[in-house]
Amino acid sequence: MLKKCFYSFPEAGTDEAGRGCLAGPVTAAAVILPEDFNDDILNDSKQLSEKQRYKLRHIIEEKASCFGVCHIFEDEIYKLNILHASIQGMHRALDQLSTRPQHILVDGNRFKPYRDIPHLCVVKGDGKYLNIAAASVLAKTYRDTYMEQLHEEFPMYNWKKNKGYPTREHREAIRKYGISPYHRKGFRLLPDQLELGL
Repeated sequence: MLKKCFYSFPEAGTDEAGRGCLAGPVTAAAVILPEDFNDDILNDSKQLSEKQRYKLRHIIEEKASCFGVCHIFEDEIYKLNILHASIQGMHRALDQLSTRPQHILVDGNRFKPYRDIPHLCVVKGDGKYLNIAAASVLAKTYRDTYMEQLHEEFPMYNWKKNKGYPTREHREAIRKYGISPYHRKGFRLLPDQLELGL
């Protein structure tokens, strides 16, 4: 059973999706849940089916006290690096909250202070706290929806299925067709043996 929150006052959970992808944005979300919120299905988005994630997205959007979602796109990822881009996305998602949190729970072990609000980094926090799990679901579903839209423009990479992650199929398509404007410059898009044509 996931814990509701770390403190009883307004607390935001924040998480990102797409950090390990070769294409598309890294997407961050921040969520403040009401004290009476509970859901037996809500968990780390990676532990849920696609159908469960999208069902939960609607529940979270309807019942959350407030939430924010932010995409950080390829050019900014290149300028900042993926870690700092992920943190910047979380900050911008927090900026969207209509209620100022008094504490922030962050999934993972790296974060930069946000304003003067205390925070706590929790490794695998999306499987421990409801508000981080809710943020993980929003980040994942918003990013997946975006990648499915990009699929219509570049169907050869099959982003509708792989969502930009470094699958064998995705890397074979990069080798065959080259890169798109949505691929991340500075990332190792192909293993050495494919780059060398061996």
